[in-house]
Amino acid sequence: MRLKCEWSARAEHTERIIAAALRAADPAAVVGRVLVRSGALLQAGARSYNLAGFKRVRVLGIGKAAAQMAQAVVAALPDLTLAGVLITKHGFAQPVRGLQILEAGHPLPDEAGMQAARQLLAAAGQPAPDDLIIFVVSGGGSALFTLPVDGVELTDLQLLNQQLLRSGANIEQFNTVRKHVSQVQGGWLARHLFPAQVLCLVLSDVVGGALDMVASGPLLADPTTYADAVAVLRGLHLWDGLPPRVAAHLTAGLQGRRLETPKPGDAIFENVHTILVADNALAAGAASQCAAQLGFNPLLVSTTLQGEARAAAAAVVELAGNVRRNAVPVAAPACLLWGGETTVTMRGNGRGGRNSELALAAALLLEEQALQRVRIVSFATDGDDGSSAAAGAVAEADTVQRAARAGHNARASLAGNDSATLFAALGDQIHTGNTGTNVNDLMFAMLY
Repeated sequence: MRLKCEWSARAEHTERIIAAALRAADPAAVVGRVLVRSGALLQAGARSYNLAGFKRVRVLGIGKAAAQMAQAVVAALPDLTLAGVLITKHGFAQPVRGLQILEAGHPLPDEAGMQAARQLLAAAGQPAPDDLIIFVVSGGGSALFTLPVDGVELTDLQLLNQQLLRSGANIEQFNTVRKHVSQVQGGWLARHLFPAQVLCLVLSDVVGGALDMVASGPLLADPTTYADAVAVLRGLHLWDGLPPRVAAHLTAGLQGRRLETPKPGDAIFENVHTILVADNALAAGAASQCAAQLGFNPLLVSTTLQGEARAAAAAVVELAGNVRRNAVPVAAPACLLWGGETTVTMRGNGRGGRNSELALAAALLLEEQALQRVRIVSFATDGDDGSSAAAGAVAEADTVQRAARAGHNARASLAGNDSATLFAALGDQIHTGNTGTNVNDLMFAMLY
């Protein structure tokens, strides 16, 4: 992985901290550490599987990191004849021995995702008690693994996803709704795979660690209800504009005329063993350690940063200002770190993402408060920040003035959600390419 940028001499610190975070969350490495093979025994966390006792071993998976995770699974089972299907984002496919790799749309579901979902279910065959299915799950799976409930069309899901994306919905709100219009999410896949033994390996992109929200929890019991889904949509002022077939389905569910998603205690989950292999806290911890090695005094503030990107930027700059004024006892050079995932309520039609929007909002605040020798970095660990064609951006107090000299009004760019255009003009975007992982976003403020 090579970062491309046009930054100052401080770029080395920025690049090394980003690289350390991404290494820590490398999907193949974290899965490889979880799976321990000893003869016929496969140890996975607290669970042991006697491979000699299974008639079939299949590997299935969904998400942006599906291929890399599956590569580690296959590496742990070199003597077995494996088969299975993986679904990943267009452009994210990598070869995995014995497995079929299918690509689908993200963030909007597409026809390829529907066909891929059907192929994955077919690859599972008719599960039996002497089958072992190793299922890898990572972020992006909600859109990639698409099979709408009867009566709802793909076009309905696409419009629903667009509405949720523009509304500023967080991942919990988003997936509470998606679980209730899907045949495979919200625990329904567990019913398809029962009574096989299922080992589910999860690389989490969900703030706060709710595993049932990763890829909308295809193999985990769903604590949410139709009432919750409807409440989310009403709270986001989307209910009245929903695709009619979606509204009709959710209304029927609310009235008890549709089956609820499988709940905790359902027998279909008895054979499912789920392991969290990596999350945002792992990446943030590695970034903090790297900052210390570079001579910074690190402070890991939180790994649950959420809310509007602009509000998050205000919190980041406020703490940086308090440190600079010695109101918070962290000596310079300091590195303040956050993990999480912010949201953007679209008010314009510009090009950007939550990380570049956070960086631009921070740049305006740094200028207003005349906070010098402070660098704000915000990036998506999967390398994909909305429509920005970058992972994120970096901002300092002179960003606004530099933008003005380049013909860009920072306030107008922020108002139009056009942060990526501004940062691209300055050469201050973070380009990692497809990192292969997906554990939310990281933000850090370096005080020199």
